[in-house]
Amino acid sequence: MKMMRTMVTVVAAAAVLSACGGSGGSDAGKELGLTNPEIHFIHAIPGGPAVDFLVNGNAPSGQTNIAYKGVTNFTNIGTGSTTVAYAATGTKTALASGNFPDVANGHQYTVLALPGVSGADIGLIDDPFDKGLLTNDARVRGFNASANATDLDLYLVQATSTSITNVSPTIAGVSFKNAVPASGQDSIYVSGGQYVLIATVAGSKTPIFQSNSFSLANNADWLITSVPIAGALSQLIPGQIHLLIAQNGNTSTPSVELSNTLTGQ
Repeated sequence: MKMMRTMVTVVAAAAVLSACGGSGGSDAGKELGLTNPEIHFIHAIPGGPAVDFLVNGNAPSGQTNIAYKGVTNFTNIGTGSTTVAYAATGTKTALASGNFPDVANGHQYTVLALPGVSGADIGLIDDPFDKGLLTNDARVRGFNASANATDLDLYLVQATSTSITNVSPTIAGVSFKNAVPASGQDSIYVSGGQYVLIATVAGSKTPIFQSNSFSLANNADWLITSVPIAGALSQLIPGQIHLLIAQNGNTSTPSVELSNTLTGQ
């Protein structure tokens, strides 16, 4: 639960909004728990059918006909107990479902369609969005949707120095079907800049994925999701993964897929 905010905090928020010309209004509202809760969906089942994302049995606008590696923009939902599911497009027969028991104002929620042992599965993330009002750092979280890479370390390193030999993982020990930081915990915060993203098997310093250089903007809000490369053979070979960036927020490009620069991957 978010900490109670004092009137001093409210005044500070008003000052920030004024100084930013309103550009930070959404973040400030989330931080203070004033905005409606938001939810979006990620399709991470290679070879799976296009699906509709269902909230309390119905598909919100913009949350239908989602293909593999598809990421939807956020949509507002109500507070309280909320059932989520996904179904083959045009139907309401859930392939997998879950529940957020206490959806709260200011929080962001992510639902992921995942491959399961005996059928479709589901992943749930409750992001309390506990960002400080005066920071413009980017927010980052990892999720592992790759059964062929069951435990991952993720390194977000400066593009000018990509050796990870003496570097600790930015996001460590991301196990299959889980997020780091875990659901219910805030994201980690990093300064904007030019970065490379490297993935290894947890505890190893041998990369299985290394991206091209990319820009991480200040105030960005990223969910880094590993997904298996589509194709029956690829899904059985350890380390054959993509890294999919869900750019949280309402944007014309809700997802970006990073290319692996390593040969043979």
